[in-house]
Amino acid sequence: MAFDEMALSGGKVRAPYHKVESWLSQLGSTHVERAIRESEARFRRQGITFAVYGDEKASERLIPFDIIPRIFAAQEWRRLSAGIEQRVRAINMFLHDLYHRQEILRAGRIPIDVIVQNEAFVPEMVGVNPALGIYAHIMGIDIVRVGENDFYVLEDNCRTPSGVSYMLEDRETMMHLFPELFSSHRVAPVENYPAMLHQTLMAVAPASASNDPVIVVLTPGIHNSAFFEHAFLADEMGVELCEGADLFVSDGWLYMRTTQAPRRVDVVYRRIDDAFLDPLSFRPDSSLGVPGILDVYRAGRVTLVNAPGTGVADDKSIYTFMPDIIEFYTGEKPLLNNVPTWRCSSGSDLSYVCEHLAELVVKEVHGSGGYGMLVGPTSSKTQIEDFRAKLLARPANYIAQPTLALSTVPTFVQSGVAPRHVDLRPFVLSSDRVRITPGGLTRVALKEGSLVVNSSQGGGTKDTWVLED
Repeated sequence: MAFDEMALSGGKVRAPYHKVESWLSQLGSTHVERAIRESEARFRRQGITFAVYGDEKASERLIPFDIIPRIFAAQEWRRLSAGIEQRVRAINMFLHDLYHRQEILRAGRIPIDVIVQNEAFVPEMVGVNPALGIYAHIMGIDIVRVGENDFYVLEDNCRTPSGVSYMLEDRETMMHLFPELFSSHRVAPVENYPAMLHQTLMAVAPASASNDPVIVVLTPGIHNSAFFEHAFLADEMGVELCEGADLFVSDGWLYMRTTQAPRRVDVVYRRIDDAFLDPLSFRPDSSLGVPGILDVYRAGRVTLVNAPGTGVADDKSIYTFMPDIIEFYTGEKPLLNNVPTWRCSSGSDLSYVCEHLAELVVKEVHGSGGYGMLVGPTSSKTQIEDFRAKLLARPANYIAQPTLALSTVPTFVQSGVAPRHVDLRPFVLSSDRVRITPGGLTRVALKEGSLVVNSSQGGGTKDTWVLED
């Protein structure tokens, strides 16, 4: 039985939802339909869409927005924040160690092969000292809830985490549609995220930068699924949105082309994967990156956010070691639990997974967006057998986890208000300090019984409220 975040057994409404329950009881269907139409029109005007790769019929879609907020009490959020900050600090310490002394490998806490054979490990980063020792400046930690006080980290997103624009637009839309409900609660703000992001980028500018560092957002272009977000954040921060062709390296420095003289760039918030970042160091066929940018970075003359090679920390094969990583670097037990995980690269784990495929969730080590995974309890026998063949062909490419009973929250569906499963992606900024946006992005599985919340798989989003004391 899934934990209902609004109602306890017996129908008693949990304290954070008291006013929402009253509001729902007074909300007529006409009002709901108008609000849904207005939110869709608002998202369409703003251009808030996401791309569905491989779907030529609907390459751009509006992300569904549910008008019932998800709510956390202040005490709940403080507990979550402490666990998130501990995890983020440990991840940055882990990355620094991996690219320097590698003490965790010497101590035998992680097998060397797991790192050196990992495609996300970037040997070119060995010995590089990024500003303030920070590798993962921007992270999204995916969290699920299974009980009143039971939270699990599902995965750590350290490469180019997306979704923050949805968080911001969800809040603005909710404030516009239901100002009376919003004003009846003391909700922690999220709208200052762009300002905090700008502060983070300023704080990690190289020593060679002026007091007013030049910052750019580097995007793969309009065909990227998150292009709206790239443009949105650049606009909100008041910085230039660039493609690879807009930047060039000359005399050991990075420059941006302008209508006047070239302008030196100090910080690049890049939304391009490592492999495409620099054709001279990585994929030579990449036209998305900037030739020579890695050498400028290694020389300490520009800061790349996030640093190349951070992806090794969010690889799902590393996830299984995260409790050890936290304890190794902080001396503390993890405040947030990992989901129990089987590594299919292990013979005994593989045998167990193959015997219990119908009960487990199996994921690609490098997968994202809900692609390339098997949700055993909702899959047909044919789908399970087809997946078994893929698993046995490349066992090291997969991990498996039990099917958790994700918590539910009230959601508007065609039949009315019904419980739907959710996860949470809080966004974390690291530079001179760790900044955690209160709430983050709640993703909701709109299909009845579905546990897959990704927008690419039919999921939607909700505004996430953290109540202040």
